[in-house]
Amino acid sequence: MTTLHPPATAEPRPAPPPVGRDRRSWTGWGFIGPFVAVFALVFLAPIVYSVYLSLFRDQLIGGTGFVGFDNYRQTLQDERFWAALGRVSLFLCVQVPIMLGIALLVALALDSGRLYGKSFFRISIFLPYAVPAVVATLMWGFMYGTRFGLVGDVNEAFGLSLPDPLSPGLVLASIGNIVTWEFVGYNMLIFYAALRVIPHSLYEAAEIDGAGQIRVITAIKLPAIRGALVIATIFSIIGSFQLFNEPSVLQKLAPNAITTDYTPNYYTYSLSFSGQQHNYSATVAIVMGLITMVIAYVVQLRGMRKGV
Repeated sequence: MTTLHPPATAEPRPAPPPVGRDRRSWTGWGFIGPFVAVFALVFLAPIVYSVYLSLFRDQLIGGTGFVGFDNYRQTLQDERFWAALGRVSLFLCVQVPIMLGIALLVALALDSGRLYGKSFFRISIFLPYAVPAVVATLMWGFMYGTRFGLVGDVNEAFGLSLPDPLSPGLVLASIGNIVTWEFVGYNMLIFYAALRVIPHSLYEAAEIDGAGQIRVITAIKLPAIRGALVIATIFSIIGSFQLFNEPSVLQKLAPNAITTDYTPNYYTYSLSFSGQQHNYSATVAIVMGLITMVIAYVVQLRGMRKGV
């Protein structure tokens, strides 16, 4: 007697992926592809090329030769580089707190709602940021002039002897004044935008508790915009270490006060375009970029730490 077995059934095959899935997986790359290409071309490629240049040196005998990290050792022993770095560090420690403090006070005044003509003051304070740095420096440079500018006219009109803003002892402060005039409005806008998104319920709770304006600022507004304060501080640190336009323009008006190694960026520019030391110039730029990156990262970690 034969036993009948049910017919064997084949295992179900996995359904093939939809035809459009592979196409959709490449759609995102199609959108970000142009950005990635431009980013690699204008940002990554120059960095890689600068690192490559920093490993070589033009020699009298043999032409350009590979020297490894000798350029970096030379940079760390370069007194002109460290003097320039110390100069911009002093600039940062004095100018940045003053600039951010003024910007914060203006933003708080605009946000208080008690300032008459708020729109006029907001656009007036922001307007200097729209002036190109070269134009702003030329304008202030001619006002600083003791022989042809505003300072000289005041001295002549009132019989005074005001100090020369472009003298070696005052030129760094004069540059700080120009940078502050340029960027107070920019930082004010960052702070003001952060203040405008604070929930009004916090102000209502503070009013119920009987908190005054100073208490509202210290307990509500400043903690709420801490992220904006950190961002503005980081941008200002990077801008201070990249100081170039102002000293390079004023150097023509004050050649005895501003040398070609006055700031690290100006030193790098002079090495490359005046001294034809492209390899060493690339090394100085890389070292300065690393220092800036480390300091900005430390400030970010410190500023965003909870409870600080």
